[in-house]
Amino acid sequence: MTIQLITDSSADLPVLLKNKLHVEIVPLYLHFSDGQYTCGQTMNIELFHKKVKKLGEVPRSAAPSPADFYEAYKKVSPEKKILMLSISSEISSTYANAVTGKNMLLEEEPDRVIEVLNTKTASCGICLLIHEANKKIEEGYSFNELVSHLTERIEQTATLFVLKSLDNLVLGGRLEKIKGKIAKTLNIKVLMKATDKGAIDVVEKVRGEKKSLQRFIDQIGEYAEDTENKIITMTYCRDKDRALNVLEKIRGKYAFYDAILEESGPLISTYGGEGALVISFFKK
Repeated sequence: MTIQLITDSSADLPVLLKNKLHVEIVPLYLHFSDGQYTCGQTMNIELFHKKVKKLGEVPRSAAPSPADFYEAYKKVSPEKKILMLSISSEISSTYANAVTGKNMLLEEEPDRVIEVLNTKTASCGICLLIHEANKKIEEGYSFNELVSHLTERIEQTATLFVLKSLDNLVLGGRLEKIKGKIAKTLNIKVLMKATDKGAIDVVEKVRGEKKSLQRFIDQIGEYAEDTENKIITMTYCRDKDRALNVLEKIRGKYAFYDAILEESGPLISTYGGEGALVISFFKK
């Protein structure tokens, strides 16, 4: 390949897709009280859940530095054009640091070709975009055509979330403990989405597991004009059987021709917590 795809560790990619495209991952960092860990390197998903349970806390996340991106770009052969797909700039400084790292390398090697895209999503949203990149590369798209196409596709990406538990939001200080207790007592489930700018917004608060999942599924029809000739991507935190059950219901209601299911990594699990589901698909 003459194109090198790079992303960050917010992207939850199946191993087969990652390996097929030789996608390089620039990891984010997670800070627990007992030290700093690197997503996908010194911190895998099993260790993450053990730490959360043992320490009774969720980690703080930190973006890769500009130097991290500079080093990642530098390792790529100068003959290859680089396309970096970053987690939403609204929720992380990763995008800004990726751009700074690009400029650092271009000062030394001005002939390099590097594009950094703010995907305005994360997790299975980036997976959806990389799957799309794979299709277009196989169709013979040039680098510029690929960048243009994915830029358009970013604006058509819907990313929806449903949280089974608010525990991680409480542990991380993102939800006041008293509100968390009330929500738990009332069995409140939170439906969220990525906004057009890439921020995370609460869409609805639904009482009960069954109702929240049904509403989660019903929302798809409100965003997608049609689902034929499209795929849907989903990530889950810990509960694969539950995810498979929901995915089966989605595909029973909508005509997606294929689906990708993957467990969320440590970064996304930090925010979603056990039982969280995320789905992404193209609206048009």
